[in-house]
Amino acid sequence: MSTHPPSQRVLIIVQNLPVPFDRRVWLEATTLRDAGYDVTVVCPQGHGTGRFQQVEGITIRAYRPYAPGGGAIGYLIEYVWSFLATAWLVSAARRQGRFAVLQACNPPDIFWPIARWYRWRDHTRFVFDHHDLCPELYESRFPGGPTLPLRGLKALERATFRTADRVVSTNESYAAVAHERGDVETERITVVRTGPDPARLRAGQPKPSLKRGHTYLAAYIGVMGPQDGVDILLAIADHVVNELGRDDIAFTVMGAGDCWADLVADRDRRGLAEHVEMPGRVSDEELMAVLSTADVGLSPDPLNPLNDVSTMNKTMEYMAFGLPVIAFDLVETRVSAGEAASYADPRSEDPVAAYAEALLALLDDPARSAQMGRIGRERVEQRLAWSHQSPAYLAVYDELTGRVGVPRPRTAEPTRDARDLDASAGPSREAV
Repeated sequence: MSTHPPSQRVLIIVQNLPVPFDRRVWLEATTLRDAGYDVTVVCPQGHGTGRFQQVEGITIRAYRPYAPGGGAIGYLIEYVWSFLATAWLVSAARRQGRFAVLQACNPPDIFWPIARWYRWRDHTRFVFDHHDLCPELYESRFPGGPTLPLRGLKALERATFRTADRVVSTNESYAAVAHERGDVETERITVVRTGPDPARLRAGQPKPSLKRGHTYLAAYIGVMGPQDGVDILLAIADHVVNELGRDDIAFTVMGAGDCWADLVADRDRRGLAEHVEMPGRVSDEELMAVLSTADVGLSPDPLNPLNDVSTMNKTMEYMAFGLPVIAFDLVETRVSAGEAASYADPRSEDPVAAYAEALLALLDDPARSAQMGRIGRERVEQRLAWSHQSPAYLAVYDELTGRVGVPRPRTAEPTRDARDLDASAGPSREAV
């Protein structure tokens, strides 16, 4: 049995990414650990990680992921496998003692039956950490697709909301969905943004060789899926280089995903290999070097039902490095980036040309670029950093476990490694 009091055991379930590479989940887990909770995470295995490990005092139980692909049927098989594997590992973790709180992170919205079972068995409370809008994700990824899967996703989302004792939303737009579509009372919803840690994410020494002989470097970090806009980014680079004749800009597009191979082929078809580097997943050191050298951060996420109300991790990370951002004018992107970004109209006749125009105008105005970079860094330090978000998150747990007013252990000194950056492994879309 655990040596911790039952009220201190917490279980976090995540399916979308392995931990500790899911930056938000790791921040949450370490926040709870530092407050004296005994934290266990159940997640898929990452590259080079085992099925059971202890990382900085946090227990990680992982299952071998299975993602056959092939559209909606592939997702269904993947989620059934993930649910069964997760249920098995949760049962194994329960043998060490009951959990006071179970937290499930989406996507997908499938873990509410596990929460209901342990509520009935152990009176375990359930926190839903609302990372994504799964119905909007489906609509954005499969526009014009069949309506039956959409109705199923809405039913799963509704069941998750109804099961949750508390909902942690990643921005105000998501909180509105929880209240209006999920019928969750506002007092049970807490907004906790995924703010970066400015002590860890900050510009270092530039490495001019990364510009590959060009004057400017434009950087992208993130997953490359159908809804992430990397195809649009290649069209923008094509417009800048091949149509406008700007030979002075290098693009470094870091990350991997379902579309990576097709995107590399598209780059080569456009004759952009000399200007657009696509290394796939990169090391922590290489990522730090690129963002410390770049002149601008690129957020080409297109307007769709999901992106408009989601703010991307990459946007916050550009700002933490003091980079100005070029983005399409989306609701939550503007809320988070403010004057640290230059916005292109996604509804214009030619969004690609509009984005390219905004990019070139910024690169050709170094004073404005530097000012925007300073604004972004200040927004992270003063408003968006995890240190400003974690008290609200911790308060949810303290209320559920009755630990309000309990003296806190000293916060552990932060460590820095690959989990602090999610460019090569993190979700392209996790609202902040």
